[in-house]
Amino acid sequence: MKGLFKSKPRTPAEIVRQTRDLLRYADRSASFPDLRESKREEKLVELTKSLRELKLILYGNSEAEPVAEACAQLTQEFFKDDTLRRLLTSLPNLNLEARKDATQVVANLQRQQVHSRLIASDYLESNIDLMDFLVEGFENTDMALHYGTMFRECIRHQIVAKYVLDSQHVKKFFYYIQLPNFDIAADAAATFKELLTRHKSTVAEFLIKNEDWFFADYNSKLLESS
Repeated sequence: MKGLFKSKPRTPAEIVRQTRDLLRYADRSASFPDLRESKREEKLVELTKSLRELKLILYGNSEAEPVAEACAQLTQEFFKDDTLRRLLTSLPNLNLEARKDATQVVANLQRQQVHSRLIASDYLESNIDLMDFLVEGFENTDMALHYGTMFRECIRHQIVAKYVLDSQHVKKFFYYIQLPNFDIAADAAATFKELLTRHKSTVAEFLIKNEDWFFADYNSKLLESS
């Protein structure tokens, strides 16, 4: 008889929707710390489990490879709403393991194609301010490596890399690379290298427009300080 009452496995879309609801709760609980602590902890545990489930769908495990259809469903639902925005802003409220899982989920989603389209690129083009948020993440010692990993994966999209290169953010990397925290400085250096090498035509256009100040800063702030 027990088999008759087994709960039906949740679909990837349902897991994303639950994750989104839990992220909304995490945002509210961070804003209202007087919410019952036990309830808050319970929801954060659920959120941690949901993020782990999303990661398993996208990456598979030792027993099973990822299923393309499940990955596509997850990706479509994830970018339907502001799940990415909520996940980025809620990341500091999560425990370390949940942060790692969230980082891997966001990184993987940048590569997921749905009907031959990278819908993460379309989403970021419409929500490009998220790149401002990720760049500033390098200044948060606890979060820098997570945000840095996400940032590097996002600039796989040429439209996103172009936005960063055309903004004032590119100048910040000269500072981030010299931060006293070795791990963050090294991560920033890897990110800067990726930004300047991945999309050759975009980088060439950037260097033509910004040759004078860029190489002056590069020589004075990086070469002379190394």
